[in-house]
Amino acid sequence: MSLNNRTTDGPGAVPEATLFRQAQVGCRDSLNALMARHDGLVHTVVRRQVLGDLPFDEAMHVGRIGLWRAVLGFDPSRGLAFSTYAWPCIKHRVWRAVKAHPRFHSSSEINEAFSPLQCQALGLLPQAAEPSQVLKAATVHRTLHDLVRRLSPRLRYVVAARYGLNGHSPAFYRQIGAALGLCGERARQLHTEALVWLRHPAHSYTLRSLLDRHTLADYEAADALAQQWLRRKGGRYG
Repeated sequence: MSLNNRTTDGPGAVPEATLFRQAQVGCRDSLNALMARHDGLVHTVVRRQVLGDLPFDEAMHVGRIGLWRAVLGFDPSRGLAFSTYAWPCIKHRVWRAVKAHPRFHSSSEINEAFSPLQCQALGLLPQAAEPSQVLKAATVHRTLHDLVRRLSPRLRYVVAARYGLNGHSPAFYRQIGAALGLCGERARQLHTEALVWLRHPAHSYTLRSLLDRHTLADYEAADALAQQWLRRKGGRYG
């Protein structure tokens, strides 16, 4: 696939949404065009980052890896500006390099990624998943936490406490309920409700795409579960 020598600016330019689609199916010209167009974003992120002993050139290199990952994972149809999507991808990649310098490929990468067990518990990763399946997508960690932050405050607390996302050990339902002034069974119900919301295709599309869990069967099952839950709840989450 090729751009056939067409420019990406001016009259007759290829729309950027088209460039993203072409890049994501293997068009090198489209990928290069997008990388060049958004390279300034990498410069901005790196200049604002505390680099410690990490050389600027190396920070730019890993930042461009983050940009590349963002280009391949971005969905223009969702209405989000690419810079908004790519910024955390680049920043996270650079920060990992800063923390690991001079040994970039260190075991700390596994600790910083969202645990495969946590992804499995959310129903977004097969039970046989290896850590490498999570680490292959530089945006998984940020995307999943962003998704959890979209929950209502109470549901967000339940999920964070249940899976240890708040920096503490995973909590039991009775502990979560006590913190919220509820019984353990109600905490369990809220946890189930949060998982229904998180798994719904309308909310988890980006994360499912990163984890290759976005087949029609996956979506139909998640949507059916959500509709069943909403009927029981009268159309409300939280």
